[in-house]
Amino acid sequence: MITRPLRLALTLCGLLLGGHALAADGDRPLLQEGKKTLYQRVLTTPGCRLGKTAGDDRGVLQPAFSSLYVYQTAEVNGERWIEVGPDSYGTISGWLPHACTVDWKMQLTLAFTNPANRDRLLFFKQRQSLDKILSAPDPVSLVAPLRARLKREGHAEGVLAQEPEYFVDLQKQFYLLPILSGEEVMTEDGFYTRLLNVASVSKAEAARDRKEDVNQLKGFKASVVFVIDSTISMGPYIERTKTAVRKIYDKIQQEHLQDQVKFGLISYRSNTDAVPGLEYRTKIYADPNQVQDGDDFLRKVAGLKEAKVSSSLYDEDAYAGVMSAIDNINWNAFGARYVVLITDAGAIDGSNALSGTGLDARQLRLEAGNRGIAIYTLHLKTPGGKKNHARAESQYRDLSNFDSTQSNLYQAVDAGDLHIFGQQIDALAAAIAGQVKAAYMGDPAIGSALYAKDEADRRTAEQKLLEDTALIGHAMQLAWLGKKNDTQAPLVFKAWISDRDLIKQNIPTTDVRVLLTKGQLSDLSDVVTQILQAANEGMISPGKMFERLRAVAATMGADPNQLRQQDNARINELGVMGEYLADLPYRSDVLNLDEETWKSWDGLSQEKFIRTLSVKLRHYQKYNADVDRWVELTKGSDPRERVYPVPLEMMP
Repeated sequence: MITRPLRLALTLCGLLLGGHALAADGDRPLLQEGKKTLYQRVLTTPGCRLGKTAGDDRGVLQPAFSSLYVYQTAEVNGERWIEVGPDSYGTISGWLPHACTVDWKMQLTLAFTNPANRDRLLFFKQRQSLDKILSAPDPVSLVAPLRARLKREGHAEGVLAQEPEYFVDLQKQFYLLPILSGEEVMTEDGFYTRLLNVASVSKAEAARDRKEDVNQLKGFKASVVFVIDSTISMGPYIERTKTAVRKIYDKIQQEHLQDQVKFGLISYRSNTDAVPGLEYRTKIYADPNQVQDGDDFLRKVAGLKEAKVSSSLYDEDAYAGVMSAIDNINWNAFGARYVVLITDAGAIDGSNALSGTGLDARQLRLEAGNRGIAIYTLHLKTPGGKKNHARAESQYRDLSNFDSTQSNLYQAVDAGDLHIFGQQIDALAAAIAGQVKAAYMGDPAIGSALYAKDEADRRTAEQKLLEDTALIGHAMQLAWLGKKNDTQAPLVFKAWISDRDLIKQNIPTTDVRVLLTKGQLSDLSDVVTQILQAANEGMISPGKMFERLRAVAATMGADPNQLRQQDNARINELGVMGEYLADLPYRSDVLNLDEETWKSWDGLSQEKFIRTLSVKLRHYQKYNADVDRWVELTKGSDPRERVYPVPLEMMP
């Protein structure tokens, strides 16, 4: 196994400038060992009691997840105690036993990916156990016996715990998997993976017995919301979609599944300020929560026709249609959640003044993923849009990545063939209904989809659609069962994991989140806004622009509370940042960019890079307004202390 220096992307979340030079006057926290500017911080674990003095074990019980700075250490009767405070400006709270805390060098945490198409992640006691597996010519020979023993006896040598069988919803069952250290390695099979030392800090609750009952899936329901481009030329496809829904409703009614599968429909066009004759940008014709049956669906969508006038651009506002489905449909009653986008044009970019969302494909995909929604795209490659096809395909492939299973749900319909389109829409609707029927009958199996990978090259588009739908259906069942059973992360401390499956080493087991309070998110937004304004107004040179971006990038990982302080830092001394970046297993696009490359870009390339940051800024506004996903780490705590687990790729 070959190791290499870590040069990976932590999207604008390096380690924060919590530097010695920036600290307020008075007492300062202790520095991390071997560092000149980074302070020691800890996370409390369940059971920590804060005393008035070192050795006081009758103190006040502390909430788990609390992040505290370390000011002093002391030894009492052979036990190490630490004096802690909530900030780096000299505020002292009291003393904690060091044994009930976890050292935390960076404000990054991991979230499990959906385990539908991979084995459950294993937590190892020693790194050497992982090294041995990933260096083996045949890792299956080492992993299979471990998993067999875990299944048979509940434990295996060197394994502290394993990921739950069902998907753990980070929003409902919040947990921390803080990264303590990490290194990237190349496995024997030639894949790069990260070996991460993590600490699991999940809420301690009494273990509940999970009912091994096939009837658990009886309440599993599905919603399919079609998002249809209804501009000129889309008329035949609108009518064929209606036909497909009518046919599938007839089938599910025959099988008495009308309460288990619901269909909805949203139409979109483009900016009505530019062309008032379009009548609307988006319109909900059928909300799946309000549709009774097939006849009711058809009545609700009877008025949907193609537009009578052309839009101002060939591209339409597809992202506004998808966002309407994500935000304006109540998905809570449904375990399986699907959006089916049908269009013959590209999507208006988020940076375009005509955009209704200000977002691009990647941001919409993340929003859909946060709600467990899979986005299919049926792209009609009609002759009239030939020049637009390649760009539109790139957009929709990005939009239709279902990260939980690493599936891409984009389907092209060559020449816009209405017959082929009809086959695909029929097959998709039938596959989704079939998955729900299997679940309702108590069968969580997903057919032969997972066993057909060797025949991938011979699969037709329709077969691929069915296999992907089966796999995604399984992922959604795991997510639904996880919520139903209140599945929680294992209570494990200081374990070693791989961020890729041990056997299918191209499949991630975790993704990275940055925990930001509202104040920290606001500070990040303000600082990046200032940079963008200065750049757009030509107030700073390209070189200075680069330095400012790097400075902000190096500020958002270890201690975001000090982001505003970075204006006082000597940002041109990039060598100092090495201390912040040395132990970091992820880096951002900004931090991966060197000054020579930046200056070599032409104006359009730099403008595109900056425009991407602008799109992310608009996303921060959505995070701020998204009250449902702000996490209260401790019941009754100040609302300002709630955190939002921002996906790493959404950092600048």
